[in-house]
Amino acid sequence: MSSDRVVVVIGGAKGIGRGCVLKFLSEGAIVYCADWDERALKELEDTNLGSKLHTIRVDASSEREVKAFALSVAKNHSKIAALVNSAGIQTYGTVTETTEELWEQTFDVNVKAMFLTAKHFTPLLMANGGGAIVNVSSVQSRVTQRGVVAYAASKGAINGLTRALAVDLADYQIRANAVLPGSVDTPMLRSAADLFKGKKSVDEILKEWGRSHPLGRVAKSSEIGDLVAFLASDAGSFITGGMYVIDGGLTSQVPVVLPQE
Repeated sequence: MSSDRVVVVIGGAKGIGRGCVLKFLSEGAIVYCADWDERALKELEDTNLGSKLHTIRVDASSEREVKAFALSVAKNHSKIAALVNSAGIQTYGTVTETTEELWEQTFDVNVKAMFLTAKHFTPLLMANGGGAIVNVSSVQSRVTQRGVVAYAASKGAINGLTRALAVDLADYQIRANAVLPGSVDTPMLRSAADLFKGKKSVDEILKEWGRSHPLGRVAKSSEIGDLVAFLASDAGSFITGGMYVIDGGLTSQVPVVLPQE
């Protein structure tokens, strides 16, 4: 990877986004990491990852803030090579339990933010002569557990947005793909485990959830970062409009139904 290659990661201070930031930095890229969580950004800064990391607090669901962020990047760099959208929230509720406010919040963070960042950073990808957009979706865009209607719908919308970007931006050699992770050891998954742990520890719950994947564990954020970086690299130069499942085999299996006596 070229040492002057610029990558923008939205939601990069923790979880999957952080795994992406660390991967791009390891490849020598200049990385702009945006996140709404100031504490997580400070923790990332304190790890002393070098001068190629630039962090900024941004609410990616606000067009004003996203536009200002894109303009600030453009002042220092006339072009970028990749945009990674990893900001997201997990919300719970069936269709009758989910309030309009929760539905709108879920779509604002999980979908609207990706639309806004693509809108305002596409000119910098065009200036590069092409590049890549990688959106973090979920296997729950294809299969779903109970009680996550807004979350599952938002992840399905990400897939549709990604396909539309791939078609609309192909003339500019801008590729758009989505990654669909299964369970990944992130602060968000740990928060979910804490909700359902009962008398067990969070680590015990994560191990139980991991056993539901054929590979027998949940993923590390760095493993998702590896796939994102590949899709954003020259090695993925003919890949666009794709939805790439990375779930340890979770969605390849069928439930085991034991015969009744």
